[in-house]
Amino acid sequence: MATKQKVQYVCNSCGYDTPKWIGRCPACGEWNTFAEVRLGSKKERSYSSPISGNSANSPISMSKIETEKEVRLNLRDGEFNRVLGGGLVEGSLTLLGGEPGIGKSTLILQTVLRMKGVKTLYVSGEESARQLKLRADRILESFDAVSETADVEVLCEAMIEKIFEQIKVSDPDLIIIDSIQTVATENVESSPGSISQIRECAAMLLKFAKESNIPVILIGHITKEGSIAGPKILEHMVDTVLQFEGDQHYMYRIVRAIKNRFGSTAELGIYEMRQSGLRQVENPSELLLSDAKDSEGMSGVAIAAAIEGVRPLLIETQALVSSAAYGTPQRSATGFDLRRLNMLLAVLEKRVGFKIMQKDVYLNIAGGLRVTDTAIDLSVIAAILSSNVDTGIDRDVCMCGEVGLSGEIRPVSRIPQRISEAEKLGFSTIIIPKSNLTGIESSKCGIKIVGVRKVEEALAQLFG
Repeated sequence: MATKQKVQYVCNSCGYDTPKWIGRCPACGEWNTFAEVRLGSKKERSYSSPISGNSANSPISMSKIETEKEVRLNLRDGEFNRVLGGGLVEGSLTLLGGEPGIGKSTLILQTVLRMKGVKTLYVSGEESARQLKLRADRILESFDAVSETADVEVLCEAMIEKIFEQIKVSDPDLIIIDSIQTVATENVESSPGSISQIRECAAMLLKFAKESNIPVILIGHITKEGSIAGPKILEHMVDTVLQFEGDQHYMYRIVRAIKNRFGSTAELGIYEMRQSGLRQVENPSELLLSDAKDSEGMSGVAIAAAIEGVRPLLIETQALVSSAAYGTPQRSATGFDLRRLNMLLAVLEKRVGFKIMQKDVYLNIAGGLRVTDTAIDLSVIAAILSSNVDTGIDRDVCMCGEVGLSGEIRPVSRIPQRISEAEKLGFSTIIIPKSNLTGIESSKCGIKIVGVRKVEEALAQLFG
């Protein structure tokens, strides 16, 4: 008599599993997210890989463990290397997610085509070999010399067992899986992209990467909410999670690390989308401010000196304040936290005395960027007030500073880098928190440095 197959219910949001269906997930609190998963026997579900090391592990004293610097694979891409922390660590599992058509496959393909002397196996479950070749030819138009030395093999396959068989034959130095949602294993009776398939295939690839010391990059889909598709456990399993984001109406694309076991998660890589692929933007401030002089004298525009990771950025903050057309004032923010915008509006109302709570306020970070640095608070307030009184801010002035609830300007980090970037781009004045003036020799700087303690002082400097 055939053995009855075991059934579990797994949460689509966080991966929590239970033997019976329940309405609300006890782990993440979401409703109606449990899906049925049929499990095979333990023998069927064993994570097979082409590496044969099956010896049992034993505990070892922490003091006896030898450490050494991770061996990293140079991706020949300064932006990508920076986000990863200096390159791709051998034996690591990296997940790259982003919206459809944003350029995930293009970024990975142009990266491996630049890597001289590195044998890459590009596994595609979504596109044919001819489609990949057409894209590669378009990319190679900008660097023909690399096409002779790049060693890239293409495999159009969706079954993980057959992929491992080809890995044995090819013996690559780097493996690309495009995408993890299209890969399936014979051990699970469900369609590709289901929770059980993604979890089992990711576990097999993780075991392979750690045993073989070959890095693996997974390309993943995202949901309509913007999170990585599949169970949350997928993000916990991999070593690095990268988010490839950007508005398709803009030409800029951003690679941001959400999780990185081998480096910082504060780094940012910026690219410009072109016909021949993605071009690295080494000095994004100049591009983000390229049209700044054209808006000379316009109200509602302020320049902020921000920091993303270790990179200083001068960005344009735009605001529009108008009379509320309906009873409830509208609040909208693009590239900035809406809750923080509401807090800054309350500070302006309570501490500075400007009555704008009954007006519509729209805020935009130019260039399609999403900024998390709190040092742009001062520029946000300046842009809002500039639009409210319809008075422009001198375009040779930039600013940085975190605004507290009492209206004070709090100190920010990496102030020398912010000042240096503003000086390099030709600004005449920078407004900073007064607490940050300690240790800065203003006489040696080619830019006027103004320290302020409260929002009122900063506004007096800007508007007189």
